[in-house]
Amino acid sequence: MEVEKSLLSCYFSLQVLTSVLFNARFTDCTTCRSNSDNDSVSWEEVSGYDDAMNPIRTYQVCNVRELNQNNWLRSDFIPRKDVLRVYVEMKFTVRDCNSIPNIPGSCKETFNLFYYESDSDSATATSPFWMENPYVKVDTIAPDESFSMLESGRVNTKVRSFGPLSKAGFYLAFQDLGACMSLISVRVFYKKCSTTIANFAVFPETATGAEATSLVIAPGTCVPNAVEVSVPLKLYCNGDGEWMVPVGACTCSAGFEPAMKETQCQACSPGTFKSKQGDGFCLPCPANSRASSGAASVCSCRNGYYRSDTDIPDSPCTTVPSAPRSVISSVNETSLVLEWSEPRDLGGRDDVFYNVICKKCLPERGMCSRCDDNVDISPRHLGLTQRRVAVRNLQAHTQYSFEIQAVNGVSNKSPYTPQFSAVNITTNQAAPSAVPTVHLMAATASTMSLSWLPPEKPNGIILDYEIKYHEKDQGEAIAHTMTAQRSNARIEGLKAGTPYVVQVRARTVAGYGRYSSPADFSTNLQTDPPKSLQEQLPLIVGSATATLVFIIAVVVIAIVCLRSEIQLLKEQMSSMNKYRITIHFPVLATESPIVTPGMKVYIDPFTYEDPNEAVREFAKEIDVSCVKIEEVIGAGEFGEVCRGRLKLPGRREIIVAIKTLKVGYTDRQRRDFLSEASIMGQFDHPNIIRLEGVVTKSRPVMIVTEFMENGALDSFLRLNDGQFTVIQLVGMLRGIAAGMKYLSDMNYVHRDLAARNILVNSNLVCKVSDFGLSRFLEDDPTDPTYTSSLGGKIPIRWTAPEAIAYRKFTSASDVWSYGIVMWEVMSYGERPYWDMSNQDVINAVEQDYRLPPPMDCPTALHQLMLDCWVKERNLRPKFTQIVATLDKLIRNAASLKVVTNSTQSTGVSQPLLDRCVPDYTTFTTVGDWLDAIKMSRYRDNFVNAGFASFDLVAQMTAEDLLRIGVTLAGHQKKILGSIQDMRLQMNQTLPVQV
Repeated sequence: MEVEKSLLSCYFSLQVLTSVLFNARFTDCTTCRSNSDNDSVSWEEVSGYDDAMNPIRTYQVCNVRELNQNNWLRSDFIPRKDVLRVYVEMKFTVRDCNSIPNIPGSCKETFNLFYYESDSDSATATSPFWMENPYVKVDTIAPDESFSMLESGRVNTKVRSFGPLSKAGFYLAFQDLGACMSLISVRVFYKKCSTTIANFAVFPETATGAEATSLVIAPGTCVPNAVEVSVPLKLYCNGDGEWMVPVGACTCSAGFEPAMKETQCQACSPGTFKSKQGDGFCLPCPANSRASSGAASVCSCRNGYYRSDTDIPDSPCTTVPSAPRSVISSVNETSLVLEWSEPRDLGGRDDVFYNVICKKCLPERGMCSRCDDNVDISPRHLGLTQRRVAVRNLQAHTQYSFEIQAVNGVSNKSPYTPQFSAVNITTNQAAPSAVPTVHLMAATASTMSLSWLPPEKPNGIILDYEIKYHEKDQGEAIAHTMTAQRSNARIEGLKAGTPYVVQVRARTVAGYGRYSSPADFSTNLQTDPPKSLQEQLPLIVGSATATLVFIIAVVVIAIVCLRSEIQLLKEQMSSMNKYRITIHFPVLATESPIVTPGMKVYIDPFTYEDPNEAVREFAKEIDVSCVKIEEVIGAGEFGEVCRGRLKLPGRREIIVAIKTLKVGYTDRQRRDFLSEASIMGQFDHPNIIRLEGVVTKSRPVMIVTEFMENGALDSFLRLNDGQFTVIQLVGMLRGIAAGMKYLSDMNYVHRDLAARNILVNSNLVCKVSDFGLSRFLEDDPTDPTYTSSLGGKIPIRWTAPEAIAYRKFTSASDVWSYGIVMWEVMSYGERPYWDMSNQDVINAVEQDYRLPPPMDCPTALHQLMLDCWVKERNLRPKFTQIVATLDKLIRNAASLKVVTNSTQSTGVSQPLLDRCVPDYTTFTTVGDWLDAIKMSRYRDNFVNAGFASFDLVAQMTAEDLLRIGVTLAGHQKKILGSIQDMRLQMNQTLPVQV
């Protein structure tokens, strides 16, 4: 990859400077020497020879015998061309001062490199002034080798860079302060990332940033015939002119395939196709299809062949099936069974099904019409998968035609009627169906009046009905019959007060049908004529009402008894719950835990049928009179977080933290709110936040925990940046690891381990907190920390890759999160991955990028972080091993003095970003510089004390910082370190203390 480019078209040396690079000679300042009256020539243009004896033109100066030399040589105007940082390669020779006899002490072996920015070619022999300001010094250039008179000139090559540049162009200037030297050649160039193609996206030539560590984002565009699959398309161009971490991608469009080493998308050739966008290649057309032109995304079917709406473009074309074969019918009076064999040709498909079309034919008219809805074809007449149907409810002595059609998924695409096989049948005469239920209309001591409905299927004209009856105790052997012309009859000559069994059947020319179901009726005991229905109505209503009241009473008694039994069962189960401590398994872990007999295991409160039961079992109820809220200190997910006091009977008063449930909560919110108490109540460890109890029997509902004076760990570290020793920080990490080891031993997976969820007390003891999981169940677009993935919210920057991709949350994913917490602690609460987007973080981690060591981070700690970030989760250390490692480091404090150099390799691919020394020249004001080093809180202190320029700030000492109000030792160290970097950039020495 090309990473360097000259500001003009070629490499240049001094012998061609006037014609190629600058269009004019270097300007030699012979009248601007400082403190010298010597008017001899300073820089001279001299002819010479290089090592290959080629003639060259150089600039030389050698006024070592004269004191106070100040000789300047300036280039012509060099256009910047939107470059932010410029590199200058200088080839030169310098004579050893010791080889020059009889010279004063002013002989030098160095010279200075300056530059001056301008929006136009406006420099003259007198402007700008020949001095450092307005000229900006780049560096003092010293040779690696000098030469004496007895030796040939040894050529030194030096490269220096400067930036950021902001104007149209610049001049280079070389200052001699008394050396004997030759300037042989100068090459001015810049670094760039050349035009490249990655993931089928073109990224333009991009110049590097203003700093060697800068990353410049280059937007990309898809190559022709490619489409975006993820956006935005961008690459990072680093300071060495190398592309890093492609974000987003393109793929070839449908009808185009990758070519030229995956840098182009070429059209599919005729006879081939590609149905969808992606990295796949063109394929030959499926069977019975063709593509006559190139760039085909689908091959069209040949005549007579089709694809169904559900077929994918890659599938072959198929045709309609042939007609079913071997249709067999079996007629039984007005019913029949049809069976057939599958078609000889299925059309190349396996989704064949059948339709049965019933037609009723009238021979006298010579035509057939569709059967009416009374004809029953079972299981159905359309879309049959089996090759057998039963047909019922046909008319007797009637001719029918049945067409058996074979259809498949493309039959609806064909313009022709599906092929079918037909069978013609004639039904036999059938007897009528059974008479529906018989009703008793009236009864006397010797008669019964009956009525009924005609059969549902008379199958002809009803000639008459036959009524059969007998005494219930005597059986059918001595039954009597009578005939009725209509659907009612009156039976006479019966015994008083005697039960009878009655049945009725219909008769047509085909004979009698089936009898109705037996019906039991009784005659009256009295000889008086029976009361009319109107007279009996009050008695019927009263009896029905009494019966209904009785039934309701029985149901109520049953419900009461059932509730008592359920309550008793619950009480028994509640007592059993006290002994199930070792048989419950956590539902949060996605792997089956290994449970040691007798070991306490976490119990998920959501496994309880009644979540309130879990609260009662694991959280102690506190009387509201024992709690006193003093002030609100924050806002929680469900309500306010307060500081207060708890005074339990027989115990001293303590300060506590109180989470309250907001007014107007739902049942689910109350359950989720108290579930955190059900979880915390199961833990008892000095590095786990302690639950004091809950208030559920009054408003507001509260969760009471121990009070942690210093609050969340991340904000506490940012507030006290640089205030702790490494041993103190490792001690905090050891406490967090011990708490996580306890949770891991209980088979509890935290899933949201981060510094913001670690609380710190007044003794710097760190405790794991935040066991509420509702945030993973409900979207909250206002919180950028948690991003939706696979149906829930995930804190991307803290979460292991397998948990992001597959929701695989285990103790190993908690170990990954612990490594991020280590980085947060050692960087004093800096945001992991800085301002990178969540998608960029996912891409970077997937490409094996890992966070670099924070400033002054011991090597052993960063190596432990890298161990926690191993991609294969089974290779990550367990929390037991992490605690042991930290204990060993604490006992051997010398091992913590080996500090990782952030620019060295960390055993993984170089990180995207690195903490680097800020260049003060990139800042407009001192306030901007303080913002960059995260000391913006002292903006007013610097301004009010008069330190409003970088020249004044560069002279500050520790006493000055203390005087203006920077009293924290860590902050003094950080600011003084940045001032030292500023001095080095200014090429200044420390101020002399007199």
